[in-house]
Amino acid sequence: QPNEVSSTPMKTALDAIRVLDLTRVLAGPWCAQNLADLGAEVIKVERPGAGDDTRTWGPPFLKDKAGNDTTDAAYYLAANRGKKSILLDIATPAGQQAVRELAKISDVVLENYKVGQLKKYGLDYDSLKAVNPRLVYCSVTGFGQTGPYAHRAGYDFIIQGMGGMMSVTGEADDQPGGGPQKVGVAVADLMTGMYSTQAVLAALFHRERTGEGQYIDMALLDVQVAMMANMNTNYLVSGKAPRRWGNAHPNLVPYQTFKASDGWVIIAVGNNDQFRRFCEAGACPELFTDTRFLRVQDRIVNREQLIPLMAKVVAGRTQQQWIDALEAAGVPCGPINDLAQVFQNPQVQARGLRIDLEREDSGPMPLVGSPIKMSATPIRYGLPPPRLGEHTDAVLSDLLGYSAEQIAAAVGPAGKPDGDAT
Repeated sequence: QPNEVSSTPMKTALDAIRVLDLTRVLAGPWCAQNLADLGAEVIKVERPGAGDDTRTWGPPFLKDKAGNDTTDAAYYLAANRGKKSILLDIATPAGQQAVRELAKISDVVLENYKVGQLKKYGLDYDSLKAVNPRLVYCSVTGFGQTGPYAHRAGYDFIIQGMGGMMSVTGEADDQPGGGPQKVGVAVADLMTGMYSTQAVLAALFHRERTGEGQYIDMALLDVQVAMMANMNTNYLVSGKAPRRWGNAHPNLVPYQTFKASDGWVIIAVGNNDQFRRFCEAGACPELFTDTRFLRVQDRIVNREQLIPLMAKVVAGRTQQQWIDALEAAGVPCGPINDLAQVFQNPQVQARGLRIDLEREDSGPMPLVGSPIKMSATPIRYGLPPPRLGEHTDAVLSDLLGYSAEQIAAAVGPAGKPDGDAT
């Protein structure tokens, strides 16, 4: 039977949830940051002397109060707010024991080591489940725990290629500059982090009802294939693999970018009435009355004739003139902004997506906040992205009662466990 719901108000959605984060780079840390934003205590375990690989992935680097580079790259800052950083050498018995003791008092363990890597350290799910049966343990790898590719390392760029994303991204092969193109951010990593967050939350909900933890097997390739969404079903239903269309749409015309006199504009006409309204707003009614372009299917068949005519029309006005005119006419449209323009946008500013978190060595650091808005348990920004090992002494002494000698043994000499993150 489901447990009774507590009537005690919660300050955040994940009050009293502790996450032991053994991940690095992006997919795992992104999941851990989501959980931190939702209120979980996240303890990030890092390699002595090195830490998360992304700390060095600059420039740019975070500046200190004197304007000099710190040792933390902006890349690292993007996925590590809200966490406590501790140093543990998990290749040593003392480091392994510290992880086991922390797992015993944690709710969630996240890891992204190669398949089987943590088992030889006694830190795999079965080993930690023995000390904490309520533990939710999430492994993030390139290809999952099973299958012929399970032992391969996984990298976002390669996964985008293998999982179909690059087959539909980029200009059409027969156009100038045509060919496969990766997405400009690591979407396979980020979406794996998001799916992992969802899985962890579901596992915690299951545990609330049953008292049982469980194991979660997340793979970048699985996620990349799943997120192809309608492209998948287009292929499965038709038997024909979709191709690259660049900024055009295979089933709607005009639905692409056009060059205005001073910049690019997206015009996304979804039906015949919107096309009529575009032609009226653009003072080109002859296009709508042209029998070649009357219906959606006509415009698809005669795409090569329509697009050059539209391009000439759009080039006669500025980007803002088109946006003002088309918005007034109810035609979907928008600019193509760089990130400077994004953060100057009044809607982005009104939604509070830019945040600043104070860190002792740097002063306020600019970050991007969570897009989640919750009325009863709002997002919490408790800690800035931590300095390497900043919380080692506090965590190990306060949570585990370690002495200075025990802490030194667990941290060990500066070194690197012989495993690579996926």
